[in-house]
Amino acid sequence: MNLFRNVVFIAAIAGLVAGVVLACMQAYATVPLILKAEVYEQAGGGHHHDHAAPAATDTNAMSTAAPAANAMSSAAPAQAAAPAAQDEGWAPADGFERFAFSVLANIVTGIGFALILVAVSEFAGGIGNWRQGVFWGLAGFAVFTLAPGLGLPPELPAMPAADLTQRQIWWWATVAATAAGLGLIAFRKSLPLAILGVALIVAPHVVGAPQPESFETAIPEGLHHQFVVAVTLTNLVFWLVLGVVVGVVRGRFTGTATSLRDSFA
Repeated sequence: MNLFRNVVFIAAIAGLVAGVVLACMQAYATVPLILKAEVYEQAGGGHHHDHAAPAATDTNAMSTAAPAANAMSSAAPAQAAAPAAQDEGWAPADGFERFAFSVLANIVTGIGFALILVAVSEFAGGIGNWRQGVFWGLAGFAVFTLAPGLGLPPELPAMPAADLTQRQIWWWATVAATAAGLGLIAFRKSLPLAILGVALIVAPHVVGAPQPESFETAIPEGLHHQFVVAVTLTNLVFWLVLGVVVGVVRGRFTGTATSLRDSFA
């Protein structure tokens, strides 16, 4: 129970800080692009996704109530949105209310990713300081954002998408294969295992991500490119902040303890 409490405590602090940072970055980097895309969507009469629509935490399906949720779309494909003409129920009002719900969603997502980061890193001895946190943050970014994003880049409203179930299966398989591959390369000093690790990382991309039947969209290519870059960079900062805060908090409260089990006495 002591170990579980310590893991949750560190993850809560790191997720809170990283979630707030991500929400602030989204407000300036990704939300304006989403709002521009919605203008094209409305001008074109809306694009009905038969199977899936853009998501939510990357590292991480966010609530569709907040447009900033799309900035974590590389974290996991989310549930399809209803057609524009259909009643979508309650949604937060534009402005502070929408931003507040975005902050809340990002904090919840941040805590979830922090739990994974802390739990996995403890098997390797834990994140002892902020420098180690940077490397673990980069690993999390590679696993949950970079690798899946190569096959399933973040999408704006009105963009076509493949079948939701197929996308989720490929996304999870890519995350698992990338994590296993990086683990073999980093923690197993063996050439055959390193080769196996590289093969695991490459395998999902050889198979290929599921693609929509048509790529026709009203969204300009330049706008989508800006969105992909913005999402990637904001998620990079998110993971770096998450790793650094975990390292700082863990190092501050564990002192010379080699394990969270021996700390917080």
